[in-house]
Amino acid sequence: MGDTTVTTLEGREEAVPQPVADETGRTLLRRPRAPRRPRLWFEILLIAVSYWTYSLVRNAVPEQRTEALRNADWIWRLEHQLGTAFEESVNHAVNSVTWLVVGMNYYYATLHFVVTLGVLVWLYRSHPGRYAATRLVLFTTTGIALVGYYLYPLAPPRLMNGQDFIDTVLVHETWGSMASGDLKNMSNQYAAMPSMHIGWSVWCGLTILALATVPWVRVLGAVYPVATLVVIVATANHFWLDAVGGVLCLAFGYGIARLWYGSLPHALPRRVPGREKREPGPIGLPRQG
Repeated sequence: MGDTTVTTLEGREEAVPQPVADETGRTLLRRPRAPRRPRLWFEILLIAVSYWTYSLVRNAVPEQRTEALRNADWIWRLEHQLGTAFEESVNHAVNSVTWLVVGMNYYYATLHFVVTLGVLVWLYRSHPGRYAATRLVLFTTTGIALVGYYLYPLAPPRLMNGQDFIDTVLVHETWGSMASGDLKNMSNQYAAMPSMHIGWSVWCGLTILALATVPWVRVLGAVYPVATLVVIVATANHFWLDAVGGVLCLAFGYGIARLWYGSLPHALPRRVPGREKREPGPIGLPRQG
């Protein structure tokens, strides 16, 4: 990519720069990968539209009850073969402690959204340079989960036939799940695989562990996905293998962010540098070059 030379009338050779198409192409490819300062109005609109789309698509997936129950039976047999079918024991043990199971019902219904939104707000305010990449992980994780709901309908343990799982929301009459009680017809009950309670909680935990500086906050970040796993199993809303599915979706999300930005989100600059001000020239005009 060198310059050609031309001979002027005075007999001197001058270099004439040639346009380099591939450099321009690389610049265009790099442009969307550079961290940008997030805009509040756009982020609020994006989150609102994305959640509405997620809910619409998730609940529009045909409720293939027969297939979903058959898949649940297969998962349950597999866990027995692996010696890890502990969900029913945990479900019954927690259900015997009323205050604990009621708290878990409300945990399942609320923290899934509250903590995730809280982490997004914290990123927006304190780590704007890492916000877009980390948000991309979350959105990609959720998008691939929708594919899972469509391709692999799965009934939660509490809806299985011939098993002794307890639907803790119905038994204790708490507002804990859109898929139980009077609200069950408003939500697809057979979208248990993968578990986005786990996908989102692990995303929150990893983000806090990577970026928080206060020790007790980092401890909460580590505890949150573990507590969420206990809750989804104890309330009979998921098998533990659903949690594995959620983690795999999250890994896919991080892979996409790594490819797009060339780095994992936490390794990007914390701040997005603003436009550099040009140094004024001798007469007050911006200096060129």
